[in-house]
Amino acid sequence: MSIIFHEKSKIFHLHNDSISYIMMILENGHLGQLYCGKRIHDREDFSYLLEKAPRPMSSCVYEDDKTFSLEHIRQEMPVYGTTDYRHPAVEVLQENGSRISEFGYQEHRIFSGKPRLEGLPATYTEDDSEAETLIITLKDELTGIKVELSYTIFVKGGIVAKNMCFFNEGNGSVHLTQAMSLCLDLPDYEYEWIQLSGSWARERHVKNRILTHGITAIGSMRGNSSHEQNPFIALKRPSADEQQGEVFGVSLIYSGNFLMQAEVDAHDTLRVLAGINPSGFDWKLDPGEHFQTPEAVLVYSDKGLNGMSQTFHGLYQKRLARGYWRDRERPILNNNWEATYFDFTEEKLVEIAEKAKECGVELFVLDDGWFGKRCSDHAGLGDWIANTERLPNGITGLADRIEDLGMKFGLWVELEMVNKDSDLYRAHPDWILATPGRNQSHGRFQHVLDFSRKEVVDHIYEMIAKILSEAKVSYIKWDMNRSITECYSAVLPSDRQGEIFHRYILGVYDLYERLTSRFPHILFESCASGGGRFDAGMLYYAPQGWASDNSDAAERIKIQYGTSMCYPISSIGAHVSVIPNHQVFRTTPLHTRANVAYFGAFGYELDLNKLSEEEIKEVKEQVCFMKKYRKILQFGTFYRLKSPFEGNEMVWMAVSEDQKTAIVGWYRILNCVNATFTRVELQGLNPNYQYSNSQTGRVHYGDELMNLGLITSDSTAGQAEGDAVPCTDFESRIYVLEAVE
Repeated sequence: MSIIFHEKSKIFHLHNDSISYIMMILENGHLGQLYCGKRIHDREDFSYLLEKAPRPMSSCVYEDDKTFSLEHIRQEMPVYGTTDYRHPAVEVLQENGSRISEFGYQEHRIFSGKPRLEGLPATYTEDDSEAETLIITLKDELTGIKVELSYTIFVKGGIVAKNMCFFNEGNGSVHLTQAMSLCLDLPDYEYEWIQLSGSWARERHVKNRILTHGITAIGSMRGNSSHEQNPFIALKRPSADEQQGEVFGVSLIYSGNFLMQAEVDAHDTLRVLAGINPSGFDWKLDPGEHFQTPEAVLVYSDKGLNGMSQTFHGLYQKRLARGYWRDRERPILNNNWEATYFDFTEEKLVEIAEKAKECGVELFVLDDGWFGKRCSDHAGLGDWIANTERLPNGITGLADRIEDLGMKFGLWVELEMVNKDSDLYRAHPDWILATPGRNQSHGRFQHVLDFSRKEVVDHIYEMIAKILSEAKVSYIKWDMNRSITECYSAVLPSDRQGEIFHRYILGVYDLYERLTSRFPHILFESCASGGGRFDAGMLYYAPQGWASDNSDAAERIKIQYGTSMCYPISSIGAHVSVIPNHQVFRTTPLHTRANVAYFGAFGYELDLNKLSEEEIKEVKEQVCFMKKYRKILQFGTFYRLKSPFEGNEMVWMAVSEDQKTAIVGWYRILNCVNATFTRVELQGLNPNYQYSNSQTGRVHYGDELMNLGLITSDSTAGQAEGDAVPCTDFESRIYVLEAVE
């Protein structure tokens, strides 16, 4: 059993080989948090961990007890206003204007497996033996609001998945104004906070903060998880690093407005909250209705940040991503966007695809500009009908021509948006999110369709499903190029307008679910102007995402490094693009562009016809290399060894499951002269295996490479002369280490 309930002490203990999570029913019926961390032995009574003492100026629950103040007790579902002055996990606005609630224990149940969440992405099990679930029911007797707190502990790994579901069993309506998915109260705040932050073209950079008294928080109010912040944080002990030490990771499986917050109080305890951002959120709950929060995943590791990341990678790759493409190596693709932008014909596309086929590319993707009157970004969005002036035989005809080349065909869409210059908008101007009497802001000359309305989602579904059912489409790149403004629906009453942001995301999830269910063999890639919605919620429907519109190799090192903190390498769309790069106008070597993109879902974002014969030869070698090693690169155990945020060099590596093959990526941003000799200590090898180094031909034991290190010195260590291979800025190398008998 992974979940134990001790009846006498009223204590729950969730545990496996990695983690213990211990809770207690308090004397007032609330649920208290006693311990979360490294696995410890079970015992009948952990109540000694509930420390109470009389404190001056504290408000206390019981008339004759000066020690029981919720201000100083760690809790699972805290509310504000009943002696706890910290930020709450839940707030319920009642008809009389009160926001005070008292949720007391009613019952619990423990069972094998993991239930699905209604209308929301979540981790899952394929066999009930993989996990156990505890559902604890709390109820506020005055209002009749019942809450089910769900905890799933997986048999393997330090993983606890949490969510809440609210039921109105009372006689009156209430409004949920705060409904977090996770609250974790910890006894001290000696942690460094790690977040993934940035903006368009520089997403998910690793940022560190030292926690101190007060609030540390990230979030989004843009309607999408955003380029600026990612719904993931890590808390690491100051002594922890990539290889060792205690780390907590929190990931929210959600694609809309979110909040992740740490609050350190005056007595040095730490409260972590994760869930839907309460700013602008107001969900009306009528009698008989229920509301389900998204799932939050808590990971504990005592093996450093790599240990935490590998736990997330394994879980999200195998038990969050789903379907036909979950475990399959991803096809090498060529996307025409940076090759042509809107300036293309069918013959031009086939010419690009023919050259890609010659180089061994497996999938050709037609990007923006194939539909309606879409000759620029001013028109056509919403009219998902092929432009026969550009494609005389439509998508079906082009797809057939690509298939006849021996390649698969893919298509770009942006289903959530509309241009005002479109037949769809002219027919349904009320289908966009827009506030009456207010300015209608645009982004990239487009407006957001009201996906909180079923008829809107149904219409878009029918249009795109018609194309996918008629044409041989094997891949869909699903883009989303602007955040939500003027968030107002023309059909919902005034007291439900606070639901629109969440209802919008539920509509997106519904459309994804319907399309992926009807077309299970299509590979969906999520995209949001690059990385604006690269989150765990999307991964449930699309097993890979376009990590960033910035394809510059030097910038992508940082973006992909940060992304790997939480998300598996197989989920990271990464392409080789033209030089000078179209985002930063930088020139980097062709081999470095490939060496970065190998660690992801690999492809090309250029017209290969424009490369020299020597470059085409190199591309063919790159494609062969990727085909040979992509299973390891995409699904192997991934280690970060040197951070691009801390120096001029960056190193990462992937190791096969049997530890017989390892691929090390080494990157240096700026060239050096008369530099030091360099080496890097590898990870994940079998210490008793001997490995042959593809760069040098030398053979080393695994323990040598992990303890002495892999030598990466080159001609910059001194003065390059004679037969020394010259180096340049943005240099890189791939070391393949193969076990030898």
